[in-house]
Amino acid sequence: MTVTPQTPVLSSLYQESVAAYWNAERNPVNLRLGEVDGLYHHHYGIGEVDWSVLDGPAETREKRVVNELHRLESVQAETLLAHLGPLRPEDRVMDAGSGRGGSSILVNLRQGCQVDGVSISESQVAFANDQARKRGVDDKVRFHFRNMLDTGFPTGAFQAIWNNESTMYVELSQLFAEHARLLRRGGRYVCITGCYNNAYGLPSRAISQINAHYICDIHPRSTYFAEMAANRLVPISVVDLTAATIPYWELRAKSHLATGIEDAFLDAYKSGSFQYLLIAADRV
Repeated sequence: MTVTPQTPVLSSLYQESVAAYWNAERNPVNLRLGEVDGLYHHHYGIGEVDWSVLDGPAETREKRVVNELHRLESVQAETLLAHLGPLRPEDRVMDAGSGRGGSSILVNLRQGCQVDGVSISESQVAFANDQARKRGVDDKVRFHFRNMLDTGFPTGAFQAIWNNESTMYVELSQLFAEHARLLRRGGRYVCITGCYNNAYGLPSRAISQINAHYICDIHPRSTYFAEMAANRLVPISVVDLTAATIPYWELRAKSHLATGIEDAFLDAYKSGSFQYLLIAADRV
């Protein structure tokens, strides 16, 4: 059973602007990759690139590049899900900021558990629910037009919760308070996120460009750990994926799917001002 939130889903003008952005988003770098196998992740990739995709017949080059970029983003999704801990079919998990639903469907396919995805984008919620119906898993995978800061779900309802590249749209103090409420004791929280490196100083120009491009606000690395500690989330694993994601961006920059933001990501990662982290934490 779920409880419907009593407050409006969109509680600020900023949230309305973010929702409008994702409701209107039809970026080929997201849609074309998802068409490969029907899993629409909307995530960046990690791992070594097969650079041979740039060689060979010109007429099939675009397809080879799309397949390789999707393979890399699938590795990223699988890496996050591998840190959720043991899950049973009777467990319930939540995808906070679920986009078009690829990761939620994937965890159900892997573990058989019930999945609730939440997003403030009504169009993406509708798209994701349609994908679940097409795969015949809509009895266990459901997507909701809800705010991850105030979901309305019952306290202690979830064994695991994750954010995949969505924490930069919210205040971490509010997010982790809600996650701590929703997770049962001993439950697992995992996020993969870009954060700015406090040791570098203030956010670099490249990070400001990324913020403007995605209408987001990238947090400092230290804030993640401070707010987790304040909300009974104890990190058990921290993995720096920065070096692992750079090849993805290098390939994307050379592809027909480049959006113009690739150089900013590469500059930020290579300068040390930006880091790509996986953080897994237990609710105590």
